[in-house]
Amino acid sequence: MATKRGFLHRLVHNPNMAATTPAEITRAWFERVWNQGDESAIDDLFAPTGIAHGLPGEGDGKIKGPDAFKSFARSFKAAFPDLKIVIARCIVEGEYCAVHCDVIGTHTGEGLGIAATRRAIKFSGISIVRVSHGQIQEGWNSFDFLGLYQQLGLVRKPVT
Repeated sequence: MATKRGFLHRLVHNPNMAATTPAEITRAWFERVWNQGDESAIDDLFAPTGIAHGLPGEGDGKIKGPDAFKSFARSFKAAFPDLKIVIARCIVEGEYCAVHCDVIGTHTGEGLGIAATRRAIKFSGISIVRVSHGQIQEGWNSFDFLGLYQQLGLVRKPVT
């Protein structure tokens, strides 16, 4: 536990430090991109040919390259400016890192193409990331976006 905290502490206070292991790179991704809103981290940590699967948006469900990911991140952060992602679990095998995350925020912006609802949101998900040459090459995401849409009132919860 001390190593994890040590790395995150160093990362927050020196965002230019080099993450080296799949776990460090994955943790740096969530901390810098999402929690700090550091768009330059996308260029640092997402390979030019990187692909993110399973995130909402247009097209075939794949976000290809840093520029396309920046567009997605801007839209999501515009909708939830106070967004925080907390990594609850992290499991590494070789060049793969799986993280179980909780996503917390308040819908105060229009980045999703709808008026701000001012509703607090909390949902969870899992990302599996493949890291090679110090960058994320590919990521598979499975987040509870249905739960998010229900919390925002976009989709009705089933009657039980």
